[in-house]
Amino acid sequence: MDDIFNVLAEPIRREILVRLRNAAPGDLAVGDLVTSLGLSQPTVSKHLKVLRDTGLVAVREDGQHRFYRLNPEPLAAVEGWVLGMNDGRPATADPETPTLGLLKDVDVVGLGRAVGRFAATVFPPPRAPRSESR
Repeated sequence: MDDIFNVLAEPIRREILVRLRNAAPGDLAVGDLVTSLGLSQPTVSKHLKVLRDTGLVAVREDGQHRFYRLNPEPLAAVEGWVLGMNDGRPATADPETPTLGLLKDVDVVGLGRAVGRFAATVFPPPRAPRSESR
């Protein structure tokens, strides 16, 4: 799982995930992402490969075109871990605890920052209502 946190630490990858989430349930072509992000095709493809290798996105091929969609299952694992850190129970070093085998050597400070930045992109804070002056 620590690979997912490293992947989510990159702002471009988080933006790609947000755009794929907003396109759900449909897929986005690589060209659509290139245009909307204002990045080169090789740059977008490089980030999509990392996301695909981590299982965060799935690809569908149609001829020479590639269409991507968000795979939310790995994010559920991240969410479960974050919620578990906040459940008030003491942490355990029990090697039988399945999550700990996945999380050894995790940079907790970097993790917190990455999760916070990701959450801010997916769930932006509400805007204050405008007051109308007369």
